[in-house]
Amino acid sequence: MAKSVIALYRNFEDGSRAVEALVDACFDRNKISIVANDVDERYSSTLRSTDVDDGDVKAGQGAGFGAIVGGLVGLGVALIPGIGPVLAAGPLAAAVMAGIGAVAGAATGGIVAALVDLGVPEEEATRYAEGIRRGGAVVTVELDNEAHVSRAESILNNYNPVDIDERGQFDQLSTTSTVDTTTTQPSMRTTTNQTTAQGANTGDQQKLQVVEENLNVGKREVEGGKVRGHTRVTERPVEENVQLHDERVTVDRRPVDRPASSADLNSFQEGTMEFTEKHEEPVVSKTARVVEEVVVGKEAQDRTETVRDTVRRKDVEVEGASQTGTYADYEPRFRTNYTTNYANTGATWDAYSPAYQYGYQLANDPRYRDYEWNRMESDIQRGWESTHPNTWDRFKQAIHDAWDEVRGRR
Repeated sequence: MAKSVIALYRNFEDGSRAVEALVDACFDRNKISIVANDVDERYSSTLRSTDVDDGDVKAGQGAGFGAIVGGLVGLGVALIPGIGPVLAAGPLAAAVMAGIGAVAGAATGGIVAALVDLGVPEEEATRYAEGIRRGGAVVTVELDNEAHVSRAESILNNYNPVDIDERGQFDQLSTTSTVDTTTTQPSMRTTTNQTTAQGANTGDQQKLQVVEENLNVGKREVEGGKVRGHTRVTERPVEENVQLHDERVTVDRRPVDRPASSADLNSFQEGTMEFTEKHEEPVVSKTARVVEEVVVGKEAQDRTETVRDTVRRKDVEVEGASQTGTYADYEPRFRTNYTTNYANTGATWDAYSPAYQYGYQLANDPRYRDYEWNRMESDIQRGWESTHPNTWDRFKQAIHDAWDEVRGRR
């Protein structure tokens, strides 16, 4: 039974990034649509003036426009009364264009009619149209394989869709909506935390949520006591003894009575003699010396503290039906396998996830219950390349790994 996954985004750029992620994850680009309000005619003016392809995208127009033009064909502009220019691409674009003329007098009638044709209840379709009127973008992807629904929902939820129940208040996060395209019954609202009960009729499904709490322990830095260091200057009296030398002139007259010598006669003339007295006085100077250091620092040490709390889990038990493991049960092991073997190739988990889902489906397919891999490889290769052409050699080992994991051969 065909399914469609629908999400509303705040603007064309957010929606285009979601479309690019779907294309990178190998979803059929011919079944991906976007309808977005080009409020400031940033993109529609270019589309009106020229045939746009990858080579025509100007750098100033942003990476999102290049991604959407490169990812989808048929991007065009519709002028909707009450909204203005609307960018539309993919299967939904034709339905929107046709609906504009069919619903006279309704500003968003073409959008509502196109979504109702997908199986969206009219009330929800009106909310999506209101989101577009306020500047948002609606992205849809049509799926032939129900097993791909959860993967598409997960990708779209990664780009922060808007909650349609908030009636255009874009500051809230959202879940996506999944609807049967073969009926107009109310849409199935899901989030990435829900799983679908196995073995039920696809026309009468109920979702039972398995909810589990995880304990996340972090740490934060808090201030403790503070230590302040101050400096102050004090004075103290000091004294030091010093020996000083003084000189003074003395006059001592002594009576003498002897004959004069020749030397005495030679000095017998007038003259002047000077004698200088000298003395010492103290000279005071000061020198500064570092006599002590006070080092203030911090000493760090690590300690282990055990945090104890309780976490809850709500399980689902189904009586009277055979139990099989869901894809969600195996996904953690698939992710580990991807990280170990394929993450170094540069491809993302989103690119490899469809291969693991395909291997999981093969392992649960009763047609291949007693088959060995070599016996069924050519058959399942054709099945894979019908939706992912020319990628078998790239992903076959991951498919084989998933098949072995579910069959219990790893």
